[in-house]
Amino acid sequence: MRGLLVVFEGLDQSGKQTQAERLRDRLVAAGRTVRLLSFPSYETYIGGEIGRALKGERDYAADTMQLLYVANRFEWKPEIERELASGTVVVCDRYLASSVAYGEAFGLDGQWLADIQRYLPPPDLTVLLDIAPQVSASRKTADRDKYERDLALLARVRESYLRQASGPRWLRLDAGRDRDAVASDVYQALKDLSPEP
Repeated sequence: MRGLLVVFEGLDQSGKQTQAERLRDRLVAAGRTVRLLSFPSYETYIGGEIGRALKGERDYAADTMQLLYVANRFEWKPEIERELASGTVVVCDRYLASSVAYGEAFGLDGQWLADIQRYLPPPDLTVLLDIAPQVSASRKTADRDKYERDLALLARVRESYLRQASGPRWLRLDAGRDRDAVASDVYQALKDLSPEP
């Protein structure tokens, strides 16, 4: 049985990591093999460069940053494909839609950003954990990177996410709700997608 690729998207502090871990734990308890990934993946060379840019140690243009993010995902492409082929459920904290959302927020062409990622494995389900930019900022008051401090940018990112979430294989959830309720909705959506998640 082929695996599933499930992605959590949303602004920082929307609960992506929490919900990804909850889904992993529930699927493992149900007998599935699960691989949890987070992007950017800072342990690779390209990921390390992204980390330095986010800390202000590099000054890349918006298109260069998105190319780095996309390249970071391509570093993981063979591993993701192997996991899916072996029946593993791959759960990602951020993936394809992040480049579109943040790129569009910086004035880049969304179609270009989607096109350069078309050879990456497509998600079976993308969950948008939707919160307002002000909520994102209030949930993290220290050690925010340059993107996390820019409320106008975050508002544009959210607009892109909401537009993308109107497409197929997306689930938009109010991430301001109780965590258990959000987790339950995610698991139900996965059950609807695959009778035996």
